[in-house]
Amino acid sequence: MSDDVIDLLDRVKEVDVETVSAKGTVHRVPIWVVVVDGAAYVASVNATKGRWYRELSARDGALVVEGRRVAVHAVPVADEALRQRVSDAFGRKYRTSRASLASMQRPEVLATTLRLELLA
Repeated sequence: MSDDVIDLLDRVKEVDVETVSAKGTVHRVPIWVVVVDGAAYVASVNATKGRWYRELSARDGALVVEGRRVAVHAVPVADEALRQRVSDAFGRKYRTSRASLASMQRPEVLATTLRLELLA
């Protein structure tokens, strides 16, 4: 991702993720995003049951942040150490949201960690 997009994602608390269903229906929902080593990461609080997670895993989508739409491709993160670093980043960025943060740090949620790549 470009540095300006990464800086923006690192700074904001929530973004909207825009996904498309298999039937072509567009969905948008607010989610948390963190930046680790210059890359953006998300995870689904509803684990694999989350609609946006299933749709973004199947098809490219977008993040909408401060009125800016950024097309993205999601790549699953299999590396446990990286998942833990992403979890730690959630902990730092959202430390004042304790109840929600605890939900985001459950093992089944960490298993849905996705790295987002900017599409041209």
